[in-house]
Amino acid sequence: FEKYLMDKPWGCSNHCLFCFIDQLPRGLRRTLYFKDDDARLSFLTGSYITLTNLSERELERICELKISPINVSVHATDPEMRVKLMGNPKAADIMGPLRRLTAAGITVDCQIVCCPGYNDREQLSRSMRELAELHPGVGSVSIVPVGLTKHREKLAKLTPFDRDSAAETIDRVEAYAAECLRERGSRIFWCSDELYLKAGRELPPDEYYEEYSQLENGVGLMRLLETEFMAALDFTEPDEGSGEEFTLATGVGAAPLLEKLLQTGHKKCAKIKGQVVAIVNDFFGHTIDVAGLVTGGDLIAQLRGQARRLFQPQPEADRAARAALRLRLQSAHGGIVLLPAPAVFVQTDLRELGQDAALILQPQLIFRLRLDVGVIIQKPQGKIPGQILKHIGRARAAAAVQQKAGPPSTQRFKLPVQFFLIVFHAPSIAHLGLT
Repeated sequence: FEKYLMDKPWGCSNHCLFCFIDQLPRGLRRTLYFKDDDARLSFLTGSYITLTNLSERELERICELKISPINVSVHATDPEMRVKLMGNPKAADIMGPLRRLTAAGITVDCQIVCCPGYNDREQLSRSMRELAELHPGVGSVSIVPVGLTKHREKLAKLTPFDRDSAAETIDRVEAYAAECLRERGSRIFWCSDELYLKAGRELPPDEYYEEYSQLENGVGLMRLLETEFMAALDFTEPDEGSGEEFTLATGVGAAPLLEKLLQTGHKKCAKIKGQVVAIVNDFFGHTIDVAGLVTGGDLIAQLRGQARRLFQPQPEADRAARAALRLRLQSAHGGIVLLPAPAVFVQTDLRELGQDAALILQPQLIFRLRLDVGVIIQKPQGKIPGQILKHIGRARAAAAVQQKAGPPSTQRFKLPVQFFLIVFHAPSIAHLGLT
């Protein structure tokens, strides 16, 4: 088969008032306008589905095959409100399918895109109460603020979150989450980082987020970054670093945190010399301030003339990024390539080790993997700079200290190390989908 789905992806049959794709300007590449709502993609890639286009047979098959976990966009459990938000009469009954899935042993992680004046306040409280009844089948629920671009011509009028409405939502969610923790052993419900930023509040501490089960939905992402950064800094010597200047480009929302981390790092290691540039989102509008929606055009326009070495992520699905990655791997010839960890590695067998090319992976990847740290942290056979070997030694020491009792293959590890060294055979690189 040419594609891993073996046929076409299933499209969305809803007409949500807040749909982000409806808020895109014209003239972009065609794939950006496709609205997927495919249960297979939810299982394979973690995308969220609404369950409105599943037939009885398809729902039954998911239960029979134990396809778990899956991510579901709930938005509201009140049938009337859910239909109003999603523009689809089939959206009315969400609790029925959720009860069937959880009764079959399927773990469901949910999200609520919260729209002031619609599914917030008492509607939100009702949704939380009804979803909590399905715990632990419903493992976690994220509450994220509606994203509104400047391209909303002829669309429903929606109100963005302001400081007060964000604070009210946080207070409501945290109060009920505390009740769930006492009665059910988990908070279950978490607000996204973006809501805390809009409310002007500090993020909760590391332990608040439990297993960071909604990390990909922007829940606890900034807290985890800071926690791992500070832990890594403890393992860093004051004289480390090249002294070469660099630039960190990010969205307006995350810029203060990165600036804080950069200054903290510089206080300990004088050779850390960087600057943070907050990219204002001229493309989508200034109400959009998250880093994940910064566009290439805004990066180029606002970094022109002031960027040094630029650190930026490599989107795994972007062809240009893959091409650049291939060139870097080919030119390394067994050397070292410093990259953020793309999600594609999560499904990769890391036991195929060799010495043809090396990737240094950031610690967030290790936290996501359920693998034996002893397998992941490998000393390569080739000649590697002493500085890298020193970090590998620290990683091993940290792993020995922080591993919990039990089979390594079923644990998650969050280690205070700067990076991990993985050495792949050339065939393994092809297996990763990077060629």
